[in-house]
Amino acid sequence: MFEFNLNEHNYNYVHFIGIGGISMSGIASLLLNKGYKVSGSDRSMTDIVNNLKKNGAEVFIGQKSENIKNPDLVVYTDAILDDNEELIAARKLDIPVVTRGVFLGALMRNYKHSIAVSGSHGKSTTTSIISKILLNSNEDASILLGGELDDMDGNVHVGDDKYLVTEACEYKGNIRYYFPQTVIILNIDQDHLDYYKDLNDIVNTFKAYLRNQDNNSKTILNLNEENNKLILDSVQGELITYAQENYDADYVAHNIAFDEIGRPNFDLKMKDGSIEHFELGVIGRHNINNAMAAIIATYENGIDLDTIRKNLKTYTGLKRRMEIIGHVNDATIMTDYGHHPSEIEVTLDALKEHTEGKLVCIWQPHTYSRTKTLFDDFLNCFDSADEVIVTDIYAAREKYDPTIHSKDVVDALIEKGINAKYLATFEEARDYVYEIANPSDLIITTGCGNPDVLAHMIVDDQVKVSA
Repeated sequence: MFEFNLNEHNYNYVHFIGIGGISMSGIASLLLNKGYKVSGSDRSMTDIVNNLKKNGAEVFIGQKSENIKNPDLVVYTDAILDDNEELIAARKLDIPVVTRGVFLGALMRNYKHSIAVSGSHGKSTTTSIISKILLNSNEDASILLGGELDDMDGNVHVGDDKYLVTEACEYKGNIRYYFPQTVIILNIDQDHLDYYKDLNDIVNTFKAYLRNQDNNSKTILNLNEENNKLILDSVQGELITYAQENYDADYVAHNIAFDEIGRPNFDLKMKDGSIEHFELGVIGRHNINNAMAAIIATYENGIDLDTIRKNLKTYTGLKRRMEIIGHVNDATIMTDYGHHPSEIEVTLDALKEHTEGKLVCIWQPHTYSRTKTLFDDFLNCFDSADEVIVTDIYAAREKYDPTIHSKDVVDALIEKGINAKYLATFEEARDYVYEIANPSDLIITTGCGNPDVLAHMIVDDQVKVSA
């Protein structure tokens, strides 16, 4: 197993292949702030890459062997293949080479309270709630987020060596290399099936992750999730469970109510039997689960309840998580990151309950493999929408697959009785919204590609298109 100790400064110069990724850039920023020499490469000069350059990183656009200038360590993303010029050059020079996941896992060992949030859905939201609480406490936590939080004006915050908060994604089995002091398991679902064989393969990966932990660790786990129960026998250290209305759990949310726009409030039975009341600043029943995980993680790691309570109420979400972009014809335009059927379903269910007009969902499928393997699940996640618009599939890391197309999904949705329409481009979808948007409607774009771009187009182009 790769050993790395940030405090002992074993590696003074680190090079990142794919430095512009949301996670890689966060780790690079953390090292820059700790006084490390950092270099890296990426395909294009984005705002993230430009900020790293301004903060002292040496950045190369394009990945070439000459970019490797004798670093002590090379870190690369999962998207980098074995034929990458920089990776080949580093190995020829016998420079230690590790994946981002291995590096992050080793980094966790340098903090007294490292909190890692895992699960198929809700990772970024839960991590950002924990982050908000810690940022507004007496602690100075180091934070690596998968999204942008207004409280820290971005996705990374460099603090002291006491607290580290990060997402722990299971993609490509990365969690097998993670060693947090506090493990959070939100849920386990079928996803990333371009890598995993099936659900059982995913469950076994989570089991291996839990078996990494030592007897001083804490595992915080949602007992409402049936698949979570499959990994209970692998927990090391202390198991802490939570649930809604399930009194077998250590922490239980009950007396749940919602305000006029869908923001929950609830009583929480604490582990010691006492009752505490909490109000959330975000909508949806699913956010009760995210909030409970954040409450427990911070409370069990020394944060007082008043600080937790105050920050839960003022937390309004990450960018691209039920984010309101603007209005068109007095209809609300929103964007969301949901790309898995379960995520889309809970978001639409939550919005439908408090939408007076039509609820229109514009979905950009993400990757051919996910669209194909979860095809039947996608047919069952749009029931709360009055109309579904499907744009072309966002390929991401994948090559074109002629065996699956957005039209296939639309045809199947129509056959099921769903009001669905295929519109290939963002321009077509934008113009269609201008035709159908009425006061009190809610129109949401969703997916983890770039459907936020469409939401901004709809709002920003309305005057230009109508002129």
